[in-house]
This record gives sequence, structure tokens and C-alpha cells, in this order.
Amino acid sequence: MPETPTWADARLEPLRADLTGYCYRMLGSGFEAEDAVQETLLRAWRAADRFDEGRASLRTWLYRIATNVCLDMLRSPQRRALAMDLSRPATPGQELGAPTAEREWVQPVPDGAVLRLDADPQELAVRRESIRLAFVAALQHLPPRQRAVLILRDVLCWRADEVAGLLATSVASVNSALQRARARIGEVGRDPGEPLRPFDPVQRDLLTRYCAAFERHDVEALVALLHSDATMTMPPFRWWLRGRDQLRVALLDPAASCAGARLVPVAANGTPAYWQLRPASGGGYRPFALVLLHVAGGLVTGSTTFLDADRLLTLFGPPAEVAGPPLAASPA
Repeated sequence: MPETPTWADARLEPLRADLTGYCYRMLGSGFEAEDAVQETLLRAWRAADRFDEGRASLRTWLYRIATNVCLDMLRSPQRRALAMDLSRPATPGQELGAPTAEREWVQPVPDGAVLRLDADPQELAVRRESIRLAFVAALQHLPPRQRAVLILRDVLCWRADEVAGLLATSVASVNSALQRARARIGEVGRDPGEPLRPFDPVQRDLLTRYCAAFERHDVEALVALLHSDATMTMPPFRWWLRGRDQLRVALLDPAASCAGARLVPVAANGTPAYWQLRPASGGGYRPFALVLLHVAGGLVTGSTTFLDADRLLTLFGPPAEVAGPPLAASPA
């Protein structure tokens, strides 16, 4: 490995979270975003002795590298999606079917990997909104270069001339791509739910009551907190439900009981999120799933339960301890 100027490590590493957030919005996977940023920083480190700040800022240079890495990774025609994009709603009792490949799904990401949590509160609120599953899934409907333009202009607030320089194109082309991207996002539509608002008393009360009802296995109390059109999805299965009454039937099914499970908060996708922990055979608890709740207007509008807990633990790390016996390791 060639030697690099001493400034490189000190100036590149603090930009990791911003770059990871950009790559996550582009790619729809926390795992792929980490890979893309590693490749970006490696390329930048190797080329650091040739970097000329008189020609481009460090930020522009890094994002140009990251964009090229992401565009290379997006050459496959398959896009990541949510269950609602892949199949029609099921009915309670219907077989889940076979699990599908991870590459089909918009995957979750830890907040700490993609957000600077010490940022201005208003900026942080906007960034939380832009990593919610629904928005990231909507971005996947855009061609990759349009996706980059929309993220850079509307999320990261770059000027049109900066984006044009990064993509080696004209300002007119950037503006045209942005108009098309905004129109497409409008056609796709987005879940109107809220990002996590830690100091909102209405949201905090809703989440407290939801978690308490879940841990009591009080189905009627849970159902009372659901929107009439609430959804339930469980990647990697395409099976999903829509409607409070449908969800009630599913939650009452003894075969699907979550009795004895607990919910432990985790910072994921700028939205209310929890590890679902279930009793382990040797005592304590083991991670069973990562649950993202979608909320709006004092009600839960949906839940996305990622069942591949062991895989996600490598990205998120272990959940916090809970009251009671120590957490057990997930079985091999």
C-alpha cells in the first residue's frame, strides 16, 4: 500500500457518516452502503497525493468517487423494494411462501452510520425523514443518475452547478433530471408517516402504549392503536397484510403468538424501531427480529419486521440489555 499524505486519514474519516447516508439512499442497503464507502475511502486514500483542492473541494471530490462507485453497483436492472411493491396483500392464515433473496429488499440501516447526530436539530429532522424506508424505497424507482441528482439537490442541498460539476454535465441537464425525478417520486407516492420525534409527547405516548401492549400480548390494546388501513410486512417474505381487521386476525393466531417477547429500542432509519427479543431455551432473551414502526397522527400505520436478525446484528451490533435475565446469544 503506497504512503499517503498525512492529511488524508484525518480529513476523510470524519466524512464517513455523510458518505454512508448518501450511498444508503442510492443503494437501499446498509450493507452495500458500507461496502461502497469503504471502496470510496480506499480510492480516495490511494489518490490523495494527486488531489488538488484548487480544482475541486474535498467534498466534491469524495462524492464524485462515491457516485461512481454507486453507479457501478447499480448496473443490475433489479431494484430493491418493499413488500407492497412485490405482491398483492395476503389474507390471515395464508402461507408465507418461500423467503426471497436479500437483494430484493430495501434494507434497514443504523442511524449512527448515516446521520451526524450532533447536527443542527432542523437539519437532523430533514435527514431522518430522508432515510425512512418509504422514501428510500421511492428513490429506487428512479434511474441511478436521476437518483443522485435528487439526493444531492433536495436532500443534501447542493447547488445545481455543484451537481453539474460532480456529474460532468450541464446545469440545464441537472435541472431537467431533477424535474423528472420529482415528478416520478410524486407518482410513486410516499408513506405520509412521521420520522422519530423523541420530544413529541403524542408520539412518545403512542409508542409507550404500543410497547406495553405488545409485551403484555394484549392484542385488543394493540389493535386499538392501529390505523384502519395499517399494514404488516415481514421481509424476506413477500407476504403482507393491509387493514386493522386483517391484522387483528393475524395477531390472534396462536401459531403466530409473540407471548413472552420484549421490545428494546434501537436507532434505525430515523423512525421508531425496536429489537424484538424472544425467550431463549437456556434462559434470557435472543434477538428474533428488527421491527420498524410507521406512525402518523397518533396511530401506528404499519410495521416492517425484518426477520434476519442474525445477519442484521453484524450491522447494528447487539441490542441493549433488558430488565430480567441476561440476554442469551442467538443460537447458531
